[in-house]
Amino acid sequence: MVLLAAAGAIVTANAYYIHPIIGSVADSFDVSYGLVGLVPALNQIALALGVLFLLPLGDRMSNRRLAVICIAAQVAALISMATVKDFGLFVAASSLLGFFTITPYLLPAYTSKRVPKERLGFVTAVLTTGVIAGVQLSRVTSGAMGEVLGWRSVYWMAAVLMAISTVVLPMLMDTDEPPGEADKESYGQLLNSLVSLSLKHPRVMMSGVIQGLGFSAFLSCWLGIGLHLTSEEFNLGTDTVGYLAAFSAVGLLVTPRLGRWADRFGAERARLRMATINFLGILTLALASVHWLFLLLPIAVMSTVGPMVDVTGRMTSLNTPPAVRTRLMTLYITLMFLGGGMGSWTGAIAYGLGGWWGTVTLTSFFAGLVCILAWHQARGR
Repeated sequence: MVLLAAAGAIVTANAYYIHPIIGSVADSFDVSYGLVGLVPALNQIALALGVLFLLPLGDRMSNRRLAVICIAAQVAALISMATVKDFGLFVAASSLLGFFTITPYLLPAYTSKRVPKERLGFVTAVLTTGVIAGVQLSRVTSGAMGEVLGWRSVYWMAAVLMAISTVVLPMLMDTDEPPGEADKESYGQLLNSLVSLSLKHPRVMMSGVIQGLGFSAFLSCWLGIGLHLTSEEFNLGTDTVGYLAAFSAVGLLVTPRLGRWADRFGAERARLRMATINFLGILTLALASVHWLFLLLPIAVMSTVGPMVDVTGRMTSLNTPPAVRTRLMTLYITLMFLGGGMGSWTGAIAYGLGGWWGTVTLTSFFAGLVCILAWHQARGR
């Protein structure tokens, strides 16, 4: 479990290296903040499309083979990002990278078929901790390397880590997959089945919408932090953004414990409590207009309880018949990353139009919607 979580961290990290260095990338290609926001936005949208079109194959073919193919494609995309001189090609390579980033979202369904139902929340939390670690450590590494060696060194380092993963990950995964009814379906039938599954499992669909909005809040916040701290007002380096990301790693210590609590308490009720605390923490982002050190409080809150909104949402899709879990996870993750694309794009625009207060307003709006929908779902249960 720990090794699979580590593999998920390495793959997840690729989408988040851009946050501390986004200002440097914009300056390097001589583009505006609004335009450079297309890089993370299209990466997230491409990831949603990759999940939609590739992840259903996990119910039909060897999960190990699918993971290795996707990671190999990501190595090629990362090398392109490290070398291209044209901004359009950089965006295209970043989008290709996102399209094949399905491994961290394949692993929960793969693992859920191999553990007892009563441990589902804990196991999901362990794998989610790997994803969180990838998000947090990527920004620490990116900020420090970008400041010392330049932003392109970040993507060279990522390409090397991914190349190593193509060798290690197959050693961790089984060759034999538990049989399921999807084995008899063609690829077209698998995609068509997503429509009927979305109608049969509205609880999973709403969880995906909630997580999409929560992810929008997270990404718009961190893009704003990256642009705010490296602006002329504070004139701090990208390494400072990375150090703040290192502080946010406090969430890694509590997520597995909160996963056990969610097993006992119930997914919807646990999510409502976590979403409310997260919203209150996000409101304190306004204090960062006085001094950047005031960011420590909201970052600590978001890093501690924010991931549990995702964990409890995933529990709704993994607590279903094994034969359809990968496809339900497909629907959940697709909605999540469509929200992430929206948050990345609107986050860059909000900062460009309103500065830090634009970031605070947009992030609070997304977090407030999460609370309202989480309350509605908890009351319905």
